[in-house]
Amino acid sequence: MIDIRVPPHSHIIDVRGIDYHVLEWGDSTAPALVLLHGWMDVAASFQFLVDALAGRWRVIAPDWQGFGRTAWRSGGYWFQDYVADLDFLLRALVPGERANLVGHSLGANVAMIYAGVRPAHVRSVVALDGFGIPSEEESAAPGKLAAWLDALAHPPTLAPYPRLAAVADRLQRNNPRLPRDKADFLAGEWAETLPDGSARLRADPRHKLPFPTVYRMEEIEAIWGDIRAPVLWVAAAGSPIPRWLAGGDATPGAAEAEVARRMGHVPQAKLVTVADAGHMLHHDQPEAVARIVERFVGDVIAHS
Repeated sequence: MIDIRVPPHSHIIDVRGIDYHVLEWGDSTAPALVLLHGWMDVAASFQFLVDALAGRWRVIAPDWQGFGRTAWRSGGYWFQDYVADLDFLLRALVPGERANLVGHSLGANVAMIYAGVRPAHVRSVVALDGFGIPSEEESAAPGKLAAWLDALAHPPTLAPYPRLAAVADRLQRNNPRLPRDKADFLAGEWAETLPDGSARLRADPRHKLPFPTVYRMEEIEAIWGDIRAPVLWVAAAGSPIPRWLAGGDATPGAAEAEVARRMGHVPQAKLVTVADAGHMLHHDQPEAVARIVERFVGDVIAHS
């Protein structure tokens, strides 16, 4: 088992009619860091990062709707729902403050969008391996909508696991850098054990429904252009995300060029890369990520 240095406390708040589970760590009077997890992840995934923080912080991390211990939404999930939920969460948890947002993957993309549409509400943004998703052509629209209709007729499911240890096995297959003690901890947060001893992920299967709409990068870049807070993009040296954004182009420098092109649409943006880390960089190198976050956010606070 991992040694938890800073244990969290949890509570439930109402967000747009559903019960939202929120974890908090640290000193309630300290500057707030709002941590936003990625797709098919949970707030407790940030425990290693929180334990690596050296400074005095109030750390807040919600389980997004339909993940972890937050309730499922009966009407399904749209990306804009996460942005709306964040708006409500910040009003409830850090009222009157400009938020310091730290998001991973999906959470990073939500943070970037929010910072563009609510620029007066955000002090700083740290985006961990989240730089948008690949842009799509209009010609993809008919097929995407048809695939969504097909999936509604045959809803996705999440396969059960024979035991909780099998969830930890899967986590280690997905991320070979993840040691077993961390995998066991995460498995207990990602999944719940059923009376028969099997395990089930704490996630609504409808998150696996395909998007019915075309992703228009031009719209995202227009929103990013309205960000007024300093932004730090944190890349992972071993992540496949940049190549994915470049359409799988294996030409040397193509992936880095696409990230740089996107970053050019974000005022006050900087980029750092974490060595020996994959997409789950806050699991692989929590101490390095903690130092980067604290240095950047602390500097923004000191100069604002």
